[in-house]
Amino acid sequence: MVEVEVVPEKVAWVLLRDGRVLVARNRGVDLFYFPGGMREPGESDAETLTREIAEELQSRIDTATMVHVGTFETQRESDGKTEFRMICYTAEYSGPLLAANEIAETDWFGYADRSRVSAVGQMVFDMLHSSGRPLL
Repeated sequence: MVEVEVVPEKVAWVLLRDGRVLVARNRGVDLFYFPGGMREPGESDAETLTREIAEELQSRIDTATMVHVGTFETQRESDGKTEFRMICYTAEYSGPLLAANEIAETDWFGYADRSRVSAVGQMVFDMLHSSGRPLL
């Protein structure tokens, strides 16, 4: 029997405003990341993103406005296999964008802040910077 390796996946929200992107940081961690989280069994991307943003930022994602902006993967140096996958969406929202639960703070980053996010987050920053939605 062939063993299938499960790649950890995160569904993330890319919220752009005035050339900056919303990021969050957990308590006790220095790096920022895109809000969102891991899928629970049986959840769709929309269900995951809705649940995670409600938990982390006390806001509600409008799933009818979700647009896939990219899927980004990091690879292990040892064998080049996928180590982590982040599936990113833009979406409209309602609510306050207030840090909750494990979130210590949120901020709005421009491209100059790229080094302050995770490796997979840096891939998103690069894509945004080189696309029609550039970061300041």
